[in-house]
Parts: sequence; structure tokens; C-alpha cells
Amino acid sequence: MLKQILLLLTVLNVVGFNAVAQAPPDAQLLAEINEIKAIDNHAHPMKYVANGEKADDEYDALPLEAIDPFPLPTRLSPVNPEFINAWKLFYNYDHNDMSEAHINELLVTKKKLYEREGENFPNWVLDKLNIETMFANRVAMGRGLTPPRFRWVSFVDALIFPLSNETAKKSNRDYAGFYPGEEKLLKRYLADLGIKTLPATLDEYASKVVTATLEHQKQQGVIALKFEANYLRLLDFDKPDPQRASLVYARYIRGGEPSPADYKVLQDYLFHHIAKEAGRLGLAIHIHTLDAAGSYYRATGGNPLLLEPTFNDPELRKTNFVIVHGGLPYTRQVISMFGKPNVYADFSAQTFFLYPRALSEVLRSWLESYPDRILFGTDAFSFGPAVDWPELAWLSNTSARTALAMALTGMMNDGEITRERALELARMALRENAIKLYKLQ
Repeated sequence: MLKQILLLLTVLNVVGFNAVAQAPPDAQLLAEINEIKAIDNHAHPMKYVANGEKADDEYDALPLEAIDPFPLPTRLSPVNPEFINAWKLFYNYDHNDMSEAHINELLVTKKKLYEREGENFPNWVLDKLNIETMFANRVAMGRGLTPPRFRWVSFVDALIFPLSNETAKKSNRDYAGFYPGEEKLLKRYLADLGIKTLPATLDEYASKVVTATLEHQKQQGVIALKFEANYLRLLDFDKPDPQRASLVYARYIRGGEPSPADYKVLQDYLFHHIAKEAGRLGLAIHIHTLDAAGSYYRATGGNPLLLEPTFNDPELRKTNFVIVHGGLPYTRQVISMFGKPNVYADFSAQTFFLYPRALSEVLRSWLESYPDRILFGTDAFSFGPAVDWPELAWLSNTSARTALAMALTGMMNDGEITRERALELARMALRENAIKLYKLQ
């Protein structure tokens, strides 16, 4: 037993040493990586809004303003000095501090440039970052967010919650803030279809509302369907029970409060139906997995391993799934999910939750296992006028490319790959895997 303990400690020390000793990025490799035109798998860009127009409120189905304030990690602080370099890139900011006077000066400059670029502003941001295409997770697109530079990822959680959600709202303060947004979105989807009352049977709801909405969205250019379900429930989707789900739907569609167990049966059925239809329509399913927003968020409920029954379902093998945010903190578990033929993951948000060195360790473990399943993403969103979505996109983009270079440099130094292979892997992660997965031109 003592020998086994000593051996384990030796292994842990070696792992720890390798992590700490991760090499700085090879300068030439980093320069080449910075030249790659990236495909951003996940972001929340803001549409162009002219002076006097209503502010953009369609950037997310579950805006964080709906829940109680919660602590932000270090790098997302509005006073993070890293954002100074973003201001220098975008707005020629010539200061090295974040004083109130200089921020006010910055805001004037930003406003002038925004008005000068007009609807081209989102494209201008992508050009600055060398991002070819950004997948916009939004309720609806808008001015300035047009293909091919911006592709639409719609939200579909609302479709799996057609019954009363009052019990869930009472169970979790975050749920109480988020569920009204989903209820509002479902009404919007019904209005889009010209439907005033939910159908009486589950079969009708699945065909006339769910499938019809997915088909309508694909016609409008949707490239993938996004689930933020872990903000609303656990990701433990079980194999559907059509008969029981139909009974639950019929009993409560006109009123009443389903038990959590009964409602879960219906949600599981509708999730499976959406996933299967996504495969038929050639749309990927994006699933949020990240211990992030909300002080009542249940991190264990976002473990990607909970999705294994879904990934293993033979009926869903024609559907491609993307584990958005790479399951942080469950990044090692994601590797085992890469063993499924239809599972991918992006490392968006890790790009601002982690500093490049820590992110490089995650990426190296992925690159050494399944390099063809890795997708780049920024999760860019707005914190306000000073730290807006371009600043978050800059932070993520810079961190991602640096971390990728560090991971590949370590692999080169250890003799695992050649320099040519390193650049090939970088291109796969930043763009080629996405092009293949989404069949982009």
C-alpha cells in the first residue's frame, strides 16, 4: 500500500510540474496562429442601434439582469487592466490607466467611431480580431449581423417548457428570474406561426409548434439550436416515454401544476424530439455547460457526463452536439464524450474565466486526444459602454490564440508533434473543424 501511495504522489508531482513548466509560446508559431481567420462558435454580439432607437434586448434568451447579482471572476471585472489593450486596438486609446477622465474620453471616441461605421460596425470588429465568421446566439438577428460574417444560433429551451412553471420558480431564485423569459419567448414563437392557443395534444404540439418553429428558423438562416437548459433544470435528460409524456401534456396544458417528476418526463420527450428533428434538418445542437452565471446555479447539474445517454441514443446519431464552454470545470470529462462520433466542444468563456496558461493545459489535453472535435469560441457579450462585446471578444480571442500556441509549443518541445503539425492543429481548432461540422463554404 505504501508503495502505491508513493507512486501516486510521484505521478501527481510530475503532472503538477508539467503544468507549472508549460512553455511560453513559440514566437513564430504564435505569429502564424494570429494570422488564421477564425470561426467563432459562440458569441452574443449586439446589433447596430442608431441614436434614439430602442436598445438591443435580443442578445440572449436569458439575460443576466433577470437574476440576483452574483460575484464575477477576476478577468471579467470592468476594471481589469487587460481591457486597456483592447481599447488601444479598437480606439487608439493612448493611456495606460482607467481613470474616470480617460474613460469618459474613450466613450466619446467610441461613440464617434460607432456612428461613423454604422451598420458595418460589427464587421469592423471582426476584421480587427481576424475572425471570419461569428455565430450569434440571439433571440433574433438585427442590423449589422448578416451572413456570411454572422450566422444565427437560435434558442429552443422555451419549446420544452409549455406548461406552468410556477413550481420551478419557487424552487430556485435564479429559476424565478429566468423562467419568465422563456415563457415570453414561447409566446413569440407561437405568434411567428400565427398560433394563438397551444394545441390540445402532444403530437400536435410537437408537429405544429416545435417542428414548425425549427423549420421556420432554418428558413431564416439558423445554423444551430441552443439549449441553456442548465439555467432552468439539470441536464439529466432521460430516454423519452411518449405515452406518459402525452398524458402529462394533455392533463396540464389547459391549467394546473404538474409535479416536477411529471414535468421532467415531458421535457425529456420534447428535448429528444428537438434533437432528432435537428438531425433531420442538418442543424447542430449547442448545449450550455459551464459553472458561471448565477449564485444559485447548480454546477453538478451541468456535468457533461449527464448527457451521455443522449449522446449514446441510436436515434440521435445523425445529430451533432456541441458542448458549449467545454464543460468547465468538467473539462477532463469532456474528453470521454469526444469518444462519441457526434460530439464536439468549444472552449468559449474558458477564454476569459482562465488565463492563457491554465487554458493551455485544458487545450493540450484535448489536442492530444481528439483534435478534430475542438472548436474556438469567444462568448463575447456586453458589460456596458466601456467594456462592450468587442472588448470581451478581444480578451477571448487573444487568450485563445496565446493558449493554443502555448499548448502546441509544449507538444513540440516534448517531441509529440512537428511544427507543421502544430500549425495544422491550430487551423483545425480555430476554423477547419467548424467548417467541416457546419458545412460552411
